[in-house]
Amino acid sequence: MVEGFWETPLGKLEVDEEVAKRISSSSDIIDIDETAHLYEHSIEVQLPFLQYLYGEALKIVPICMMMQDLETSREVAEAVHEAVHGLNHIILASSDMTHYEPQSEAKRKDEEAIKSILTLDEEGLHSVINRLNVSMCGYGPVTVFIRAMKLEKAFNVTLLKYETSGDVTGDGSSVVGYAALKAST
Repeated sequence: MVEGFWETPLGKLEVDEEVAKRISSSSDIIDIDETAHLYEHSIEVQLPFLQYLYGEALKIVPICMMMQDLETSREVAEAVHEAVHGLNHIILASSDMTHYEPQSEAKRKDEEAIKSILTLDEEGLHSVINRLNVSMCGYGPVTVFIRAMKLEKAFNVTLLKYETSGDVTGDGSSVVGYAALKAST
């Protein structure tokens, strides 16, 4: 999206038109398509947290990725980095980890994926996804995050928390994994 607002129970968030247009014009692979966000919830669930932390001054550039291959992810990361370089900004990626597998399997697979994120190894992440058949739905945006952090020289990545739905419900028969990581310089 390159213009408009997103509304949450905490109010409206404006799309940063200038940055969004810079991102979309920096790459031939990025299309402007507001309908891409209709059935995708990964961005909207993050927004109330961001509004709580940053208030009304926050502007967003929502990007939803259909193609999640390594080359596409790198190109999107380059466009984002080029558009925000020198600006006060946050780059956030959202994805569940492994879906609907026994807890022990989900944790095993997710630990391997998390290792690649912690070391900012985008090729390693894609290798783990393919080799272990990890059902992580947003590995493309996470790859964008990894590449963008490398471009921004933010090599200090920290795992804040990892749990599965089974840790909350007590049922480890079929879980979804969740991880929160952050990068800083």
